[in-house]
Amino acid sequence: MRAAPVRVRIRARRVVPLVAVLLAFTGALTVPGTGTAHAAGYRYWSFWESDGARWTYATQGPALARPADGAVNGFRFAVSADSQDAAKPRETPDFAAVCGSTPAKSGAKRIAVVVDPGTEADAPDGEQPPAPLAECARVDADATSADALAAVAKPLRYNSAALLCAITGYPESGCGEQISDGGDASPAPTASRATGGLTKDDENDEDVDDAGGTPSLGIVAGAAAVLTLATAAVWQARRRRG
Repeated sequence: MRAAPVRVRIRARRVVPLVAVLLAFTGALTVPGTGTAHAAGYRYWSFWESDGARWTYATQGPALARPADGAVNGFRFAVSADSQDAAKPRETPDFAAVCGSTPAKSGAKRIAVVVDPGTEADAPDGEQPPAPLAECARVDADATSADALAAVAKPLRYNSAALLCAITGYPESGCGEQISDGGDASPAPTASRATGGLTKDDENDEDVDDAGGTPSLGIVAGAAAVLTLATAAVWQARRRRG
């Protein structure tokens, strides 16, 4: 004799608390910095673009970005957890203030380059940040932001993973290292993307899962899927009661 199927009836009053718990759990995962309780962040050069009024974190690395004549690029050295809390250059000059005295030239373009080495608090042990600079780079029409930077802020230093480590020779050592709450530095991860740092030949990816800067997208997606199932259960329960 075949057993009758057992219908599991889910009561709405039991599912709603579950939904609340899942919402709280998902919200905690998506709060910036929740994955970095064990570390203050990474010490690195970040790359910015300006419209003359405010800085915006660049969506491409400087070797991929090809700004037009009249663009303003910024570079800031600081300890930051990820792109969401990265320190911006402290000055936002417009193009005319930097390149106003540099005439246009056929086959070339002018890029205002702002370099902010940051504060003493962000400097590696034993080093002092140099003075900020704002220079006009006149480069070939197809030049990248990296080309513009090299034109006005040498020497530059890159590591074996093509991560930009130093501008105008600062800092003398280190490259994208992780800084703990106690101020100790640990080596940079092998994947330069994880630091949010700048590479010569890669995008400035904001995914920092490997560095512990933000929660894994897979975890958040999984939590969202469970939440969806729980919400469907509530709907089914109410439908059956109706």
